[in-house]
Amino acid sequence: MKKILFATTALIATAGMAAAEINLGGSARFGLAYNESNAESTRVEQRMRINITGIATTDAGVKFEARFRLESNEDSSNAIAGRGPGAAGFAVSYEGLRVDVGNVSDVIDSGDVVDYYGYGIGLTALVEHNTPFYGNGLPIGGFGAGDQDTTTVKARYTASGFTVAASYSETRAQAAVTTTDSAGDTTVTTAAVAATDEFQIGAGYDFNGTTVGAAYGDDDAAGEFWVATVSGSFGQFGYSVIVGDADAFADVAVGASMNYEISSATSIQALVADGANDADATYGVGFKHSLGGGVTLKGGVASDNGNTLADLGVALSF
Repeated sequence: MKKILFATTALIATAGMAAAEINLGGSARFGLAYNESNAESTRVEQRMRINITGIATTDAGVKFEARFRLESNEDSSNAIAGRGPGAAGFAVSYEGLRVDVGNVSDVIDSGDVVDYYGYGIGLTALVEHNTPFYGNGLPIGGFGAGDQDTTTVKARYTASGFTVAASYSETRAQAAVTTTDSAGDTTVTTAAVAATDEFQIGAGYDFNGTTVGAAYGDDDAAGEFWVATVSGSFGQFGYSVIVGDADAFADVAVGASMNYEISSATSIQALVADGANDADATYGVGFKHSLGGGVTLKGGVASDNGNTLADLGVALSF
């Protein structure tokens, strides 16, 4: 019934526009999560995301896209809030060339040339092999449900296993703004935003199931940084290795993650990472078990710079 209703809606919405369509897709998860560092260490984890994408294709085969995201999340106090639609992202593509504009990922976040995230642990990706990069000054940006102070332009070209990509992000200076509601009861001040520019450039190559890539960036506020990765699979085993450095790091950051398929439905993940400005290593183990129909049971336990994390729950894909 769900498929019939959706198909009917799509036909009505696109009547007279044979080369245009609206796609809906998303994910959700719920379960329990533990964070040792929080005053209330255990919370009910819950999140839902819906991506809405409009697609139109010219007679010459040039594809145009526009999308935004709706999202609902909990916080550490068990409050629940939704946000979106946020800023939109746009794209135009033809054969091996694609250009993204607006609320879009930069080169490193996009995965065009480097595997920045690897195999995350647990329901919520408690830790990833890039965890030492977070909170340590590396300015990686991606598509999300919120508003953006920054506009990003990214271009990517792929041919014969080679991919090259470049992105430019600009944040223009914005003064602090104070607003008061009509009753004069509530005053909200939006913080000032400093002007910054950032560019990233990278290249990657995919051969015989192995992908290697590297990216370099320079940000007015954070300085220079680079990331290189190697990833691939053989048999039931998948792996990803990352190394990177930045002006904001005290040490080179390194990480490795793996996935092993025990069966067609069940797999286990493990990772270790260290460096940047972290005093302790990050490590974790997790599992995934498919229940069919886009439903997966996930869980894991990890240590992030000395802080213990754990989760268990169900993830939905639709």
